[in-house]
Amino acid sequence: MNSIDFAGIGMTSQRTRERLIKRLEDQGISNQNVLDVIRLTPRHLFVDEALAHRAYEDTALPIGFSQTLSQPYIVARMTEILLSGGPLRRVLEVGTGSGYQSTVLSQLVESVYSVERIEPLLKKAKERFRALRLNNIQATLSDGSAGWDQQAPFDGIISTAAPQAIPEQLLRQLSPNGILVIPVGNGISQSLSVIKRVGETNEFDEDVIEKVKFVPLLAGVIH
Repeated sequence: MNSIDFAGIGMTSQRTRERLIKRLEDQGISNQNVLDVIRLTPRHLFVDEALAHRAYEDTALPIGFSQTLSQPYIVARMTEILLSGGPLRRVLEVGTGSGYQSTVLSQLVESVYSVERIEPLLKKAKERFRALRLNNIQATLSDGSAGWDQQAPFDGIISTAAPQAIPEQLLRQLSPNGILVIPVGNGISQSLSVIKRVGETNEFDEDVIEKVKFVPLLAGVIH
């Protein structure tokens, strides 16, 4: 686990953060490393100042361009599932957004590769990574459903947007025994799916975990 010193960054009381962690524990999050990282990560830096006072509520928040900063429970749940098979070296994130999920992951895995289709969001996320000295995140402008072929294979892939069907390219970019955590569905009904590659074969096991609500995974890039 990469330890990052966020001392002096917090603008909210420790009590507010502990209340969030207690809520996550009550909802079944049990990975202590994940809880510790969420406790320490300054979520208020990933939203506009006007929303900073709501940063430690267990709720999704708007970040512009019809995108959201995911609810802390969902970030914790998806991260916990991703790490359930043991330590991961290389993880791909589909949908950088504000950079919050990338920041959480960067403290738990060796290297994070993140793709974002909306250039202004990517630019702002990269500025946050630099300010927080997160040197193990690489992020690029790309259509998320294509993944990041040049950096593949990945031990884990996590998507913060929902395709209607699982993109074949993401499955192909999983390393042997790799794990993909992805919401799947349309605007009416989505479920969180966990897909594991069976060894070095092209076979995959899929588990459906719970109902979720994510922004759709859209094609193309926006400059």
